[in-house]
Amino acid sequence: MLQDVLDDVRSDTSGATADYIPELARADPAPLALAAVGPRGRVFTVGDDHVEFTIQSMSKPFVLALALRELGRERVLRSVGVEPSGEPFNAISLEAGTGRAANPLVNAGAIATTSLIAGTDVEERTGRIVGVLSQFAGRSLWVDEAVYASESESGHRNRALAHLMRSYGSMQGSVDLAVESYFRQCSVLVTVRDLAVMAGTLAFGGVNPTTGERVVSERIARDVVSIMSSCGMYDFSGEWLLRVGLPAKSGVSGGILAVAPSQYGVGVFSPRLDSHGNSVRGSGVLERLSEDFGMHLLEPHESIAEPGISVERTEDGVTVLLGGELGFAGAERVLSVLGEVVGALPDGATITVDARDVARLHPAALTAIRDVLGGDAGRIRLLE
Repeated sequence: MLQDVLDDVRSDTSGATADYIPELARADPAPLALAAVGPRGRVFTVGDDHVEFTIQSMSKPFVLALALRELGRERVLRSVGVEPSGEPFNAISLEAGTGRAANPLVNAGAIATTSLIAGTDVEERTGRIVGVLSQFAGRSLWVDEAVYASESESGHRNRALAHLMRSYGSMQGSVDLAVESYFRQCSVLVTVRDLAVMAGTLAFGGVNPTTGERVVSERIARDVVSIMSSCGMYDFSGEWLLRVGLPAKSGVSGGILAVAPSQYGVGVFSPRLDSHGNSVRGSGVLERLSEDFGMHLLEPHESIAEPGISVERTEDGVTVLLGGELGFAGAERVLSVLGEVVGALPDGATITVDARDVARLHPAALTAIRDVLGGDAGRIRLLE
């Protein structure tokens, strides 16, 4: 099925490789690859999955996650906003009055975020950043020195952004340290499989699906994915959310990583870019996946309101077995079933509500059930 999706977009040769970074301009435009990882850590890849390329702007969500892990949300928000810019990724545009960049996923905001990472020199800061990128990918990653040199030699606009933020005071510390660290983080080599696993770590609440390691907390993963959903595709983010509906981040090397929360992490790679700096064929692949496989973020999910419920008779009464995900909306369904069971049982019969096999039990749902069951505590017991 994944191969069919690739074959459908393969003939589209529109767009061009990024021309403002010499090493990227020389890249082979032909490769096309797709990878996806599910909740059990199985990674599926098709196409040119062996090709390495630099992560570029796809590093931004993960450096943001590192900053949130080290400093907390409020400290990070003092340096960078979270609003969609509606402008190209390299726009010279800062918030009036504060000098903050619009969000951490445009270049200015990413440089400000990188400046927050601890490190007294480029090597130390880069080491921390590459370390967290490797945690997300589930393997050791490293910098492509040729691409780094090319980015550093041609990165005058990014230096201008950094100096402008420094003049406003929205970015602290050395401009050179921040910018060179940023160039190095963008030059980390990955494959499409790495992108899928990194996206999957966000999709599954900060736990790497292939290693089982918790990289960041659920809250940090949620914060990062939230910003990706509104800002990850630059001045195409609004239409992207409509057409594809997956929080995503693109890079000018031709990669896109996308998050289907609690379902899949997806990576695509094809170097030709559109006018927004997003991979042409990569965008086409993700639009097909969203449409054909029901992965749109706003797709209805009845299972949230309809948890698995089965009723088994016992010698003393009945056991109500719960499964799936029990959210606040699902608690209403559980209590409705319990009401029917209570009404049908003779006096003295007991009811056991067994929630031990629930995959995810939301605190609000548990509180609602406990409160109702509390009025009949002698007859109903809850196993959790």
